[in-house]
Order: sequence, then C-alpha cells, then structure tokens
Amino acid sequence: MRAVISLIQALLFIVSSFAVPDSNFKVWVDRAAMQVSSTTDFSFESMDAKHYQITAEEKALCRNWYNENVLSTKKPAYTFSIGGKDFRRNIDDWEFSFSKESETGAVYRGGKTTYITVSHKNSDIVATVEATIYEDNASCDWTVYVKNEGVANSPQVSGFYAIDTYLPTGKKADIYCSKGSFAEADDYEMMKSDLALLPAVFTANGGRTESFLPYFNIHGEENSTVLAVGWSGQWYTSLSQNSNGTKVKAKQQTLKGYLLPSEEVRSPLVSLTFYNSDSALKGFNTFRQYTIDCVVPEGTKQVTTTGIGVESPGVTEDQVLQNVKNIPEAWTDALDYAWVDAGWYPIRNHWGDSVGNWYADPERFPNGLGKISQLLEERGIEMLLWYEIERCCKDTQVYNDCIKHDGWLLINEENDEANVVNFANEEALEYITNLTLESLRYNSVKGFRMDSNFTPLPLWELTDEKWADGRKGITENLYVTNLYRFFDTLLEEIPGLKIDMCASGGKRLDIETARRSIPLWRSDYNCMDGEGKSKPDILQATQAQTYGISFWYPYNGTCAYVDGEYAVRTNIISCSQLLDNYDIRPHMIGNYYPLTYGGLDTSKYHAMQFDTDAQGGMALIYKRENVTDNTYLLKFNGLKSDATYEIYNYDTPDVKARRSGADLMNSGIELTIEETPKAVIMMYDIIK
Repeated sequence: MRAVISLIQALLFIVSSFAVPDSNFKVWVDRAAMQVSSTTDFSFESMDAKHYQITAEEKALCRNWYNENVLSTKKPAYTFSIGGKDFRRNIDDWEFSFSKESETGAVYRGGKTTYITVSHKNSDIVATVEATIYEDNASCDWTVYVKNEGVANSPQVSGFYAIDTYLPTGKKADIYCSKGSFAEADDYEMMKSDLALLPAVFTANGGRTESFLPYFNIHGEENSTVLAVGWSGQWYTSLSQNSNGTKVKAKQQTLKGYLLPSEEVRSPLVSLTFYNSDSALKGFNTFRQYTIDCVVPEGTKQVTTTGIGVESPGVTEDQVLQNVKNIPEAWTDALDYAWVDAGWYPIRNHWGDSVGNWYADPERFPNGLGKISQLLEERGIEMLLWYEIERCCKDTQVYNDCIKHDGWLLINEENDEANVVNFANEEALEYITNLTLESLRYNSVKGFRMDSNFTPLPLWELTDEKWADGRKGITENLYVTNLYRFFDTLLEEIPGLKIDMCASGGKRLDIETARRSIPLWRSDYNCMDGEGKSKPDILQATQAQTYGISFWYPYNGTCAYVDGEYAVRTNIISCSQLLDNYDIRPHMIGNYYPLTYGGLDTSKYHAMQFDTDAQGGMALIYKRENVTDNTYLLKFNGLKSDATYEIYNYDTPDVKARRSGADLMNSGIELTIEETPKAVIMMYDIIK
C-alpha cells in the first residue's frame, strides 16, 4: 500500500513541476502530493524538561557529521558540475585549502566559521565554502560560492546542490513539514508523513514560500535532524529514505550556464540541527533555540506596534500627528513602533498603482514624515514604514530612473503596475540601495517594512533570455544574492534598523531572511475586505496559524481585527498589534509545546503551551464556538518532574494551586469552562 501511495505522490510531484507558478493549481497539487501520505492530527507525549536539553552526545553527533561531510576532501555534502564533469566524481581535479576555524562569534553569533577554498586544476573556477558550526546548539550551516576567476567565459556550471548526501537517520524516518502562506485559513498547517524510497519533492511557488516552508524536521529511528534551506527564490528540496538513511537534496531549482569573468554564483544556505529523542518536539525546540541564539538579528525581541493611519488617500500630516498625540501615555512603555502602511507617497487612484515613488506626498505631507517621526521619538516610539522597493509602476520615480538604463528594469509586458527593479544588475542595485537609504534617513525610519506583491520567477526567466544569453537561473541567483546584500547594507548603514519581512504576508520566509528580519504580518488571510470586515473564520484561522508557525518562528506577528476578549486572546502572539497580555507574551520566546490540535474545527478545543526554561509559562486553551464539552484536561509538557509549581488562572491570580511537575504532566488538571466561546490562560511558576 505504501508503494502505491508513493507512486501517486511521485506522479503529483511531476504534475507540479509543469504547473504555472503562483497558481492555485500548483499549490493544490504540491499540497495534495503530501496529503496522500500525511496526517495533520498528531500529538506529542509529555517529557521532563531535562529531555529537551541538548546533550553532549548530540553536540558530538553534529561535530562529527560536520567534520566528515562539510570539512571533507573526499565526498563533501555539496556538489556541482563544471563542463559536465561532476565535482565529487572527479575530486582529484580539485585542490583544497582550509582557513583556521574562527573564534566563536567572529563571523556569526554563537558559531565557529571555516572557509574552504576549492580550486579547479584545469580551469579558473574557484569554489569557496563558508561553513559554520554552532556547537552549543548542535547545529551547523554552510553556503557554497562558485566564481570564475579567469578572463574568459567559464565552462558550464550545472547540478549545483547545496546538499546532496545522506543523513544518519537509520532505515526509517518521518518528516514534519509546514504549508506556506497562500492567504488561506490553513496557512502554516503542520503535516507529518513517513519517508519512502521515492523522493518527496518540495519547491517554492514562483519564487515564493506559498506551497511549503523550506523547513523540515526529519525524525529518524537512530538520529534526527532539522533541515532549513535558506533561499528567497525558487528553492528545491527532495527527501527519500533507504537503508543508508535519509537522502537529502537541496538547491536553487534551476541553474545552468557559463559564468562571465569575475562572475560568482552561490548555493542556498543549508542549516542542520541534530538531536536524539523519541519525540520530534525536541527537534523543534532545539531549532527554535538555535534561531534565537544564532540566527535572528541581534537585539530581536517581542515587538508591539500600533497603526497611525495613512493608507486612505486623503489622510494628511495634521491627521497623522493627531493620531500620534492620541496614543495613550500608558501605552508608550510597551509600544515599539507606530505603523505607517502603504499610501504615504503620491498616489493616483489607490496605494498599489503608484508604488515606486519613495517620497512623502508633498501635498499631504509638506515636511515629509519628519515631523511625525520626531513626535513619535519624543514619546519613545519609533516609526515602522511600509515600502515595496522591488516593484515599480509605470511613470513613477523609480520606473522613470531605471527605464533609461538597459538591464535595470524587469519589464512586465502584461501589467504596468508590476515592473521590477533588477537587483541582479549591480548598477541598479546601487541605485535602489542609495534611494532607499536616503528615504529611510530623511524620514527617520527605524522599522523598515519590506513588502513584495509580485511573482518573481517568470520575470527572472524572461530576463535570462533577454539579458543573460539564455543562461538558466543566473538572473535569479544574482538577484537573490544581491537582495541579501541590500538588506545587509541597510542594517549596516542605519544603526538600530529592524526589518519586517512582509512579502504579501509570509511569502518570503526562509532561514536567510530570518538572519535579517522578522515577519510582523505572517498571512494576508488576516487582511480585512474593502468594507473593513474580517473573514468569518478569522479567529480559528489565527489560532491555527499561531499553532503552526510557532514550530519554526518564535518571533512572528499578525492581528485578527475583531472585538471582544476571545478575539483579544486569539491575538496573543510574540509580536502583536495589541498591548493586551503584554506581560505574558515573553513566554512565547521560550519552548513551544502544542497540546491539543483543533485545526479549523470549531467543535474541538485548541491548546498550546509556551514555557521559559521550565521556570514558568502559560497555556492558551481555546474553547471554540461549537465545543460541547465543558471540561478540558490540561496536561503540561516540559516541566521539571521533581519540582513544585504554582498554577493559576490569569483572570484569578490570587487563587493558586500547588502541584508537582510530574503530576501536572501525567495526571494534569481538569478545567471547567462553561462559557462558549472562551479563551482560558493558565499560568504557572516554579516554587524555588
């Protein structure tokens, strides 16, 4: 039976490869391929806190694998072909040299970095591997760069895999993966499936994280690994299982062509986090801690924002200044950013048809946004300002500047509002970087909200034909590489700048963007309609999305614009547009324990727990609209069995019970919840 399912799955993956990018059909086929072998309704057994700690054996497993497969001169985990000859099959044609391993944190926070130079003896191709091990987090990552150091075009580069090797999972492994963001209620739903001999294939959709996220928890019978692929373009990952372990491949889906003199291409970043446990939940929490310690920008914290208007065409400076003055004084200590969304520039009809004018509308904002920023700073708040830097509409400032230069603009022949600045072009990159810096500085912006409402892959492919001599994937590779350079330059040039990666609500989520940003708006499913109304199922969708994305992203944000206590408590997330429950949200940056999966089923309870070092935490229990059972048995996870905890309802903090950690995890505590719907918050603290 499993063989039949695998065959059906493989056929669906083939159909997906021919589907039109950014289409409902491709997303449906991608997800259907996984659904034939997967389940979304699974649970994790409770374990003592000590079982979630990283062990010396796990650190050693990571170090040994890294030494043998990344710092290797025999059969490295990565590979590529030059002129049709595979690197690993002809490894004697290459000369290796290794830098000294760096001190911890010299290159990446918490990591020790080694640079491997691999020089081709028969051409001017040089590969450089930037490899880092994060020993305290049992994690490692690497990126491969291939450069033509000659004066003539290189032989063809193809088959460029960031990873193409086996992971030591044993003969059987399960995979946990998440849906991406397609502005649907089930965005980020977690799926579990066993791996088979035929590969399970995952790709971006049109260059965006719509079908799946590029994160995979591979839970093996011997060892287990969390795999993250960092590529903000058309990434490709395949996973299969045989007696050697789990076969893993990851790359930019298509890259094939010669390199110009001095031209360089790179692989996606590959990150591996190793763990050993009967529970895959240990892997998720080990990975979460690794991202907090070593990946997200230094200084990242839970963020609270509030909107101060602008999106409506007629909003003026005086109105926005008044909105700033109306922010209650009691909010200012907890409020990080005032959110100015689209429409602050000159607009013709609506916010979307004038993108590319990155200066404040002089009629409505004669002083730019400087007065607004100044007033916010006086109140201890910074401005979060919306941009969509890549896209430009016809006859806007950016369009008119770029159209004068060959290769600066990716022209969309079918839509005047969807032209794109060609980040693959060095001069265009320099132009748009300087323009963005000038705008950020002039408006005193400390929060850069980066949106991108277009499908890049078709434009990249057209540009390969028009400007790159038909070299497949070269535009994408240079574009994505320079996009990271763009973000890095902004962060270097503007001290304290934070980037919010919006991208149509969660459509550019990968570990490379996680190094530079956090997503404050994770799904456009939460957008209101033209009449200012939210979708009827927005509350259960928001709860389910928090449940799903929290496996990977400790820092994430959204808002369900519905009134009432139940709605407010649905909006308890690490990065919120509401100040409510600000005091307990820091727990969401600790370990995550999903308790009861309700999905979108309003007849089921939905519950999750967030914990801070087994010292304290909270459980969020949602009794949904059609739940008929007035009792819920709350069983905690990740506590210290031999410790005593005080547990209490957030609404009645003076009424406390004392129970052992073992009792709270094994027997649990029965809650009586008569009101429907109702969101109950149960708090706990260790007794020292």
